[in-house]
Order: sequence, then C-alpha cells, then structure tokens
Amino acid sequence: MPDRILLTTCSFQDTPGPHHEFLESQGYEIVRERGPLSESRMLELAGEFDGFLCGDDGITRAVIEKSLPRLKVIAKYGIGLDKIDIAATQERGIPVMFTPGVNHTTVAEHTFCLMLALYRNLVDTVVATRQGNWLRMTGHELWRKKIGIIGMGRIGQEMVKRARGFDMEVHGYGNFWPEDFCVTHGVTRHDSLDSLFATCDIVSPHTKLNDSTHHMINRARIALMPAGAIIVNTGRGELADTAAVVEALGSGQLAGYATDVMEEEPPPADHPLLSHPKALVTAHIGSRTFESVPRQAMKAVTNLVNFLQGEGPVFCANGVVPSAEE
Repeated sequence: MPDRILLTTCSFQDTPGPHHEFLESQGYEIVRERGPLSESRMLELAGEFDGFLCGDDGITRAVIEKSLPRLKVIAKYGIGLDKIDIAATQERGIPVMFTPGVNHTTVAEHTFCLMLALYRNLVDTVVATRQGNWLRMTGHELWRKKIGIIGMGRIGQEMVKRARGFDMEVHGYGNFWPEDFCVTHGVTRHDSLDSLFATCDIVSPHTKLNDSTHHMINRARIALMPAGAIIVNTGRGELADTAAVVEALGSGQLAGYATDVMEEEPPPADHPLLSHPKALVTAHIGSRTFESVPRQAMKAVTNLVNFLQGEGPVFCANGVVPSAEE
C-alpha cells in the first residue's frame, strides 16, 4: 500500500513548477484540500495519512493524537510553525520539517512593495485614474527615513540590504544579532522594543510568533512612535493587536498600516482594516511568486520524500531527527 499524503497548501497547488512532477513521481496516494484548514477540518481528516504536506493548518495536539499511529511526518511548506503544536509532536516523536532559506528575498521585496505603496498613495491614485479621475496625491520618500526591523534572521537581513539601497537609517532589534553583517551595513542595535518604536518612522516585524511576541505591536508601543509613523507587517497577523492598530489609525497616531497577514485568515468581510483608508491589506502573498514557490515547494517535498525513504538530508524544526542545518 502506498503512503497516503494530505496536501493542503494552496500556493504549492496553484503555482506551476517541478514540484508537481516530483511529488507525483513518488507513487503516493495524494489527497488534496484547500488550506489553511481549521482544527475541526483537520480532525475530520486525521488518522488516515502517513504524512502531511501542509501550510498554516491547525495541527493541534488533538489533531496529532488522532493522526496516530499512522502519521510519520509533517512537512511544512514554509518556516512559520506557530500553527503546529510542536511540543505534542516532540512528545509523540513526529518530525516536523520546514523550508528555511527559500523565501527571504521575496518576502523582503513584498514588504518594500507595501511600504512604497503606502507612502506614495499608490492604490488610491490607481483606483482614481481607473475611474477617470486625475488624482494627484502628495506622498513621502523612503530616503533617509528611520526604519526599525524586528528580527535579524534571513528576512531581516534582506530588509536591511534594501533599506540601505534607499539610504534609510536602519535600526534593529532581536535576540539573534549577526554582528559582522550589522556593522557592515550600519545597523543600530536597540536593547528594547520600546526604544525601537520610539525612534523609528517605520516598523517592520520579521520574527517568530510565540507567547513573547504575540501582540508585540500594541497600544503602548504605537503611542511611542513619532508623528506620521507607519507599520508594515509581513510576519504574522498576531504580532499586532488589530484593535490597537485600528484605534491608532483613527486617532492619527499611525499614518498608515500595511499588512500581508491577519489574525484571522481569511478575515471576515466586515473587518475594519479591509476598508480603512489608511490601511493596505494583501492576502498573505508575501512569498507567493513564480520564483519562490517552486523553491519552497521542492524543499518541502524533498523533506517529505527523504524522510519517508530513510535517506538524504532533511530540514527538521523540532529536533526529533537530525537536521541538515545542524
């Protein structure tokens, strides 16, 4: 009997590339669903699969328990693991694979896309001209603005490189600090988030979501920001307290908020950010390019295949098996 694989990631399924042929060539029985799937839907499906090739589905302790004893591996398409109960996978010996090093450039590019669109009123101007109106709005330059980057991993470092290209003054915060890189690129290190928020015109988080980073963007920190400041979030929706952001946009404390991620995805149609004139929302497409998706998808499938075959390198995030990064 061939291994049975649950494939849920829509980016993987919707984007052409060699990952489709590679997965099909393995002889697995592949069941396709359109994720991200809720915990309740995962519970309906759990128990009949040898592997998950997943996106941001609700893989909770209950899902993991119901998936046993058949489930052998979880291969995450991406690097964010906050939707997976990592502790439960470790306790039950289920390796969780991930795909580091494949989407940092494309996420950084999308962050700057949002930043420029917000600063130059791009969406309002394009909508107006399409409606036959010659709306000439005055915007702002990125040149020499102070940008605060939270998280100095791969994406954060790509953000630094692009910010320096705009001659921006770059500030950073994070437990991981690549000293040589930051010296070379002139990044000012902050010892606290409060200090970074109080200093910067733009704040852009690129850090993991966990208990300590949940709602790190909140009323108190937004209140510290200079007049005219903006926030661009392509990390996780839960990094920002949405109610605090909406309140700050309404009061003028924030000049704008651009995000590729929401606390609930997809958000309800009446979500206040979707129609707010100072907000820009894209549908979690930061890593969805024709270049990035095949890289990420091939790495996810390779993790799955190599583990199930018992040979070849894998990138394991939860320490259950050795990782190629170690």
